[in-house]
Amino acid sequence: MPNSFNDFSDRIEEIHAKAVPSRQPTRNGRRFRLPALPVLSHRWYPVIGALIGFVFILLLVSGHGHPADANVGKLHEEWVTASIPAPSADTPRIQKTRIKSGDNIVAVLQRLDFSRTEAFNIIRAANPSYKLRNIRAGHTMIRTADKDGLHLYYNIDNSQRLHAFRPSGSHTWQAKVETRHFFTRQRFAAGTIHGSLFAAAEKAGLDQRTTMNLVDIFAWDIDFARDLRAGDSFQLLYEERFDDEGRMITTAILAAEFINQGHKFQAVRYTYADGHSSYFTPAGKSMRKAYLKAPVKFSRISSRFTLARKHPILGYTRAHRGVDYAAPRGTPIHAIGDGFIEFIGWRGGYGRYIRIRHNNRSHSTVYAHMSRYARGMKKGKHVHQGEVIGYVGMSGLATGPHLHFEFRIRNRAVNPLTVKHPP
Repeated sequence: MPNSFNDFSDRIEEIHAKAVPSRQPTRNGRRFRLPALPVLSHRWYPVIGALIGFVFILLLVSGHGHPADANVGKLHEEWVTASIPAPSADTPRIQKTRIKSGDNIVAVLQRLDFSRTEAFNIIRAANPSYKLRNIRAGHTMIRTADKDGLHLYYNIDNSQRLHAFRPSGSHTWQAKVETRHFFTRQRFAAGTIHGSLFAAAEKAGLDQRTTMNLVDIFAWDIDFARDLRAGDSFQLLYEERFDDEGRMITTAILAAEFINQGHKFQAVRYTYADGHSSYFTPAGKSMRKAYLKAPVKFSRISSRFTLARKHPILGYTRAHRGVDYAAPRGTPIHAIGDGFIEFIGWRGGYGRYIRIRHNNRSHSTVYAHMSRYARGMKKGKHVHQGEVIGYVGMSGLATGPHLHFEFRIRNRAVNPLTVKHPP
């Protein structure tokens, strides 16, 4: 290892000459060596460093007042100012909070930066119009502030909202319930059934709510548990309704067509003066009939009406005077027509059982093997067509969850699948 800086420099130069000989200069064909530059002793390094530092300081001081540099600094200052616009007095300030399970109204208002005292003032002002203790989890409360004062909004439901207002310069709150504004758009969808109705509807862009509405419109003419076939098709014109926050809240089918096993069914929506709507054929006949085609939706028939069937549990042959609809436990069961509950309770092998006497008095229907009854069901209660009366189960003698359904004319059971339903 070299013992001095000069020895180290000579060594580096020697290695470089051997490694790159082609770059050495020549004179008259002979190589010659450039004279080596004088190498300063390490004792000069502090002096040279001090001189370099002094020159750098002089350059820095002399350039401080240069006009070009001053202009650049000014441009940078203007750019920073422009990136922070002054807020406009007319721009409303908006705060939102979503109501959580277990929230009380005072806590919600405090999250919107209202003091506890002001929260109670708002509650008192709102009480004549809407009691804020009834707020529901999942709803949103909005506070806005503008030049006119403070506003507080709470959407009560899809059609109404509470608006509380405190004018600028006032300490008194006012409140009223307002009608919410809606926005609608019309859409068209069509599809062909290859597997299931839901799969075809989803492919056509329909949500489950609109699909179920389509089923309800044609429920008097089509038994969706047994009548659907591959190749059946549908098309519909429907309306989507959005609330003032841009969320879709409901859909309404305006016109629909369903082709089932080659038979075409058409329906058009009509809205009465009182606001309720119903569906009619293009000829003006109501789609409603005295009875629905089936008491459950989207199930399969596991056993049909027959006078000779081997009972799956008892093992001997006897009449099966109804139709069994296999469906998951808890599937809603609907009354197929208007009437009153003639019997409700446990009935031997039928398990939980309801019998409805319909309005013409000669027809009755039986619903058995329920897991439970719907709330409010009792003997003598009047029920409406399509109303949920109970839920599918396997009470009594049953091998799996299903609904045993009977249709009786003058107390005599007939095949429900062949009954002609009057309009």
